[in-house]
Amino acid sequence: MQHDNPEVTYINGIKTFSQFRNNGATLKHCTLQALDFSGEQVDWNRLHIDHTTTFLGCTLSLEEELLLRKKGAYVYRAPETLPYDPFRNTLYTWQELMEGFSEEADNSADIRIYRHVSAAKFTPTINEALWQRIHDYAIDEALRDLLEFDADGMTQRPCVGFMGGHSARRDEPYFKKTAHTAKLLGEAGYFIVSGGGPGIMEATNLGAYFAGQPDEALADAIHILSEKPVYDDEGYHSQALKVLEKYPEGALSLAIPTWFYGHEPSNLFASHIAKYFSNSIREDNLLAISLYGIVCAPGSAGTTQEIFMDATQNHYGTFNYYSPMVFLGRQRYEIDTLIFPLLKQLAWGREYADMLFITDEPEEVLRFLKENPPRKV
Repeated sequence: MQHDNPEVTYINGIKTFSQFRNNGATLKHCTLQALDFSGEQVDWNRLHIDHTTTFLGCTLSLEEELLLRKKGAYVYRAPETLPYDPFRNTLYTWQELMEGFSEEADNSADIRIYRHVSAAKFTPTINEALWQRIHDYAIDEALRDLLEFDADGMTQRPCVGFMGGHSARRDEPYFKKTAHTAKLLGEAGYFIVSGGGPGIMEATNLGAYFAGQPDEALADAIHILSEKPVYDDEGYHSQALKVLEKYPEGALSLAIPTWFYGHEPSNLFASHIAKYFSNSIREDNLLAISLYGIVCAPGSAGTTQEIFMDATQNHYGTFNYYSPMVFLGRQRYEIDTLIFPLLKQLAWGREYADMLFITDEPEEVLRFLKENPPRKV
């Protein structure tokens, strides 16, 4: 693409004012996203703007909007009645989603969005469907910014994803074992990813949160959480808040939940939350970014589906890399369901055949992942 000043590196997706100021005199072929211009003094007449310029969810005065439209730009605003911002340019935090929550009455932003979507879950209007799709693409973009993909599809953060049952109790052995495994991997430099909900997903982000802290601190946190072991227990969130109050400094991790299962509470231990409306996109992305491996703790139908989705990605090298798959639970995956033997048979003679592993020991999970980094297709 030719621009007016060949010495300037132009940015096509502008999400910050530093990018806006550094972009030179042209906004041709640019999309500006979620920028608030109400406090900015901008001489729009000096900027090159045409029909290739788009403003998504930007705050502009009526005069500015009319001027930009006359110059050919497209300006899109979301309805003020939407309880979510489809043009956001950052991931969520649990504080943002839980704003307005109390144990007595859940008026959180999270539940308000869920109720809005659920009102026409299976028959959304075309407008609502479009806003949701735009929102999920915005989350895709924010996720790419966080993980920093290179040209081959590899992330700068070495992601390991965890799968497992949403209904696992906080006082169950595999809740503790999953948390310990995530803690070990986080301390080894892996970036831990979960589905963002309760059960094994909470154990995952909890363990990652305590990476670098004494094992006794994690054990104490699990003890506090176990006083309200099931996600629909009254006081379930309060126990998590007690842990965060007692241990306010935690390591970073990622959660990828969905409002499709919005009745399940998002856990509070992830620093970054990529929450989607589309469950299928959410599941595919969670697996796709976990290039350094998937750890499968015991789970039911949803976990089984995700296991075979990941196996399919490996089988065909869908995302340009073969990645290790570790099964944390011999009884579940080798005896009760025969999933592990089945996958070993499926992988026979394929490039990823030796990247399947089963164990009951967190330390062995770490050892196997370190010995089996992702392989380029």
